[in-house]
Parts: sequence; C-alpha cells; structure tokens
Amino acid sequence: MTANPIEQLEVYGPQRCETLSVDEARRWCRRLARQHYENFSVLTALVPKRLREDFAVVYAFCRWADDLGDEIQGHDRSLELLDWWRQELNQCFAGEPRHPVFVALGPTIRLHDLPQQPFDDLIRAFEQDQTVTGYDTWDQLLDYCKLSANPVGRLVLMLLGEPRTENFWQLSDAICTALQLTNHWQDVRRDILKRDCIYIPRELISIDNFEQRLRQTAQQGYAIDQTFLGESRDLIRTCVERTWPLFEKGDQLLGKLQGSSRPVVGLLASGGQRVLRLIELWNYETVLHRPKLAKASKMALMMMAWLKSRFHKRGPDKA
Repeated sequence: MTANPIEQLEVYGPQRCETLSVDEARRWCRRLARQHYENFSVLTALVPKRLREDFAVVYAFCRWADDLGDEIQGHDRSLELLDWWRQELNQCFAGEPRHPVFVALGPTIRLHDLPQQPFDDLIRAFEQDQTVTGYDTWDQLLDYCKLSANPVGRLVLMLLGEPRTENFWQLSDAICTALQLTNHWQDVRRDILKRDCIYIPRELISIDNFEQRLRQTAQQGYAIDQTFLGESRDLIRTCVERTWPLFEKGDQLLGKLQGSSRPVVGLLASGGQRVLRLIELWNYETVLHRPKLAKASKMALMMMAWLKSRFHKRGPDKA
C-alpha cells in the first residue's frame, strides 16, 4: 500500500476515511517518511532511535499539508482540502482523530505535550501559497517564513526535549527562516514554472520586465537576452548575502543543545548552508539551474554533524 498523499485521497480523504489502528497508522507514517525525497532526510541515523517514530508522524502531517497545497490542480480545490485538513487537526486535538496521520500523531502530541499552533501555522502557510504569488518587501517574506518554516524547527526542538524558551525559539527561527529562504533562492526556476510564484521581494528587483524575462528564460533554458543572466545573478547574490547572517545567528543554538540534539539540528543547518554555498559556486544562476546536494555530500554532512556534536560542549540557556 502506497502512502502517497494524493493517491490516497479516495481512501483517506474528506468523503471516505478508512480506520487504522494506532500501530497501523504509525507504520503508515513511517513508510511515507521514507518514500519522499528531501534534500535533508528526516529519519537519519542521527535522530535518537526512541524519537524516530515521532519525527515520522510529524513529517507525515507536514507532507500531507504540503501536497494538498502543491500537488492538487486548482487553488480553490487546494483551499478546500486544506480547510478539511485543519478540521482533522481540530478533531485530533479534541481527542477524536480520524485520518491515519492524526491517529498516529495523537500519541506523539500527548507524549511531548505539543501545542496546536505550530501545526495550524503550517496549514496557514500552505493556504497563503494559494492566494499569494509574490511579496513586496523582505519583511513580508520573513513573515511568511514564520508560518511556513519556523513552526517546524520549534516542533523539532520540542520533540528533542529542549527548553521552550524565547532564546531557543529565536535561534531556531533564524535557522529555519534561513533554510526556507535558501530553498527559495535554490528554486527560482522551478517556482516560476511550477507554481507561478516569485519569492524574491519586489523591493529588491530593479530589473526591467523581470517576471516576463525570468519566465521566458526558465522556459527555454537559456537567458532571454544578453543582459538578463548577469542582472539576475546580481539579484540572487543580494538574496544570498541577506540569508547568511540568519544561519550565523542560528549557529549559536548548537552550543545550547543536549548532546543527542546537536547532530539533528546541526545536520539541518549545515545542509542548508551547503546548498547556499552551492548557489554561490554555481555563480547564482538559479534562474537556469537548481543546485542540489549529492548523496555523497549528504553522507559527509551527516558525519560532520555527528563529529561536531562530540566536541561541542553545551552552554547555559541565557533566556
């Protein structure tokens, strides 16, 4: 049985939802987590064994919400399904889960005392994607990241048993916002072609007819004219340079974490930094190409994250 969200809507959707036991639902979520490719694997050997199932079910929630937003034809239909997903979330927190993801998520919520807001914020982000195709200012884009990225980092810290303090939240938010921004700069071509969206804030764009020239360049696979590639490189460079300070701020979090948490968070942060560096090495040409980590690079990052965790003493929480 596949756990692909879109393929499963007829069986586990609004009109019909087959019942699974908690054990069946959690196995189903583990399978979903393993099926989907990501730049940074959710269930690596760095995640403490006792937490891997909890990570898998939280990931399953995110994967379903993401696919309901991104993989459904038509924004109106996506909004309908995301509203249904929120209703399922409400039922879960009311103690009456129905969908397998929420049947599996219930024990994790209770065990780790997870609040509802981070899950609801993620749904709001996917709903926003259906109605917003660009942002005027950098601050508006950061506000979007507060919904689309930062809740994930907070959930990860809660699963890992880290302190729930403002100091920890701010540093985690810096890492997650940087990861989300890195993904945007990596996916400039894919976003305009697949999602009809440009995440580069308009206040940073001084290129004439940028959207039209970007779209044509992305469609044909080479620059539309003699000046556009150079202009777009400069624009992406500006975005990258604005992203690095967030990673640098977030690096302060690693020294505050428990030994078992550091490699998990460190891998996510170093993976994002490596992608941002790849964008630089590719001369900021993401209007034409999508740099991504090779399998060997990901394995090397895992090893580096583990080694760093062995030699990084935990500091006090200065919240």
